[in-house]
This record gives sequence, structure tokens and C-alpha cells, in this order.
Amino acid sequence: MQLLTPTHWKDYELLDCGDFEKLERFGKFVTIRPEPQAVWKKIYSNADWEKQAHVKFIPKSSSSGEWKMLNKMPEQWTIDYSLQETGKSVKDTLTFRLGLTSFKHVGIFPEQACNWDVIYNYLKPLEKPKFLNLFAYTGGASIAARAAGADVTHVDSIKQVVNWANENMQKSNLDNIRWMIDDALKFAKKEQRRGNFYKGIILDPPAFGHGPNGEKWKLEDNILEMMDCVLQILDPQQHLLILNAYSLGFSALVPENLLRPFATKHKSNLSIGELYLEAKSGIKLPLGVWGRLEKM
Repeated sequence: MQLLTPTHWKDYELLDCGDFEKLERFGKFVTIRPEPQAVWKKIYSNADWEKQAHVKFIPKSSSSGEWKMLNKMPEQWTIDYSLQETGKSVKDTLTFRLGLTSFKHVGIFPEQACNWDVIYNYLKPLEKPKFLNLFAYTGGASIAARAAGADVTHVDSIKQVVNWANENMQKSNLDNIRWMIDDALKFAKKEQRRGNFYKGIILDPPAFGHGPNGEKWKLEDNILEMMDCVLQILDPQQHLLILNAYSLGFSALVPENLLRPFATKHKSNLSIGELYLEAKSGIKLPLGVWGRLEKM
């Protein structure tokens, strides 16, 4: 099992975490946000946290809240991430617009940068491979794939989030990503009926969610059907598939068990592990499990 964490991101840093919160630096600005997995005590003092932070998220319900300003900062700002091409000094820079939303998020999941590098390096040598990003959020994986020259389809059920991803693409000086506002499972089923195949697929499903027409998603209930469908649109001869699962109860053995039959049948390399962020304070914050199929 592999433990993966971003190691070269100058514009992002986890400073500390504990007592169900995390202290993070995004560019010049520091946030305090809830973190359900941080069940230990903080390393730094509360006073130190509030001295460093510009803003703190205050939950008002299970799904929303508001930001308390501690030091002056803008409502929106940008940060960069430099994709690393294995064995070369060549790199492409992605730019992300961040913002203070009512759902505690700022527009990016930093631990996913590990996957962006994997996607970029796998797709870069191929001739315009087709790439599919399901539950695609603000498009980190989509624009990493587009930077590698892929023909990218980005699927998310929320129009505002897709618009945000489009903005990130433009800020990264890229174009021609195909935007789809759709339920991820329904879209995958349609692609299966059309006989379409992808050389690259990533899916990062939430624990709970809703499609654009009220479709309900629950990870434990729907992940088997989703993977059965997704694996039928993955090119069996040459492929990269990444399955992320952020759930407090999931082991890395879950994606392994879901992906192993395909790996065995098509002689694909199967790897599993966890994503985490290592804080400046020394604490390691787990942020989900992953499984990966890879065949060149």
C-alpha cells in the first residue's frame, strides 16, 4: 500500500490540524476549517492558530456555515500548481481561482495534486487520448489532463461548479475541455450504450450527493454499480483509472476489491493506498483511500 502526499506545492501548506480543525495556507492567506478526521489535539496553540489565520469557517448546520474574518483578505484569490513531468525539468503550471464558499470549501482539494501528476505523466506521451473526469468538481484533474494534450470530458452535476472549472481552465491558458452538467452514473451509462472508451478515467465520488435532477448518491450503495459501468468504458488495451474514496469507514482494500477482477482479466497493474497531507507541525492528516489501474 502506498501513502501519497504532495511534496512540491509552494502555494499550499497544511500548517497544523487537530481538535477537528485544520490550519492551511493557500498562497498568501491562511484559513481555519473543520476537519472530521483530525481527532487528535493540535500541536500549535489556539492563540497561534488565530494569530496566523486570516479567516475561520463557523458551521451553522451540517452542510453550511459562514466565515469569520480574523485578518483582512479578499473573498477570491488565485494560486498556482506546477505539474512535474517525471525525469524532466519541463513543467506546466495550473492556476486555480479560490473563494470562500458557504460549504467550508475554497475550491480545491490539495491532496489531489498527487493524482494530477500521475494523470499528466501517463497521458503526456500519448496521441490525444480520451480522458473522463467524473464527480469532477472545479477541474484539477481535467486541466492536468488537458495540459498533457488529452481530449477531456468533465462531468459534474452542479452548474456553478462546472463554471468554476471553466474559469480555472482559462486561467491556466488552456481550452477545449468538454463540459457536461450531468449525473455521473447516468453519464457513464450513456457512454457505455454509445460504445465509447477512454484511456484515462478518474472518479472522486462524495460520500453523499445529488444529481442535477435530484438523483441520490450514497457511496456505499452506489459505488459497485458505478464501477461496473465505468470499467466497461475503460479501454482494456491501454488505460489509467484512478478511484478515490473519501469516507471515514473505507479501507484501501475496498478499491482493491472493486478493481481486481478487471486487473486480472486485462493484465493491468493494480495499486492501492491513502492520500494524506503532512503538516508543518509534523502531524499527518489522512484524506481518503485510492485504487489505480494502469496499463501502457
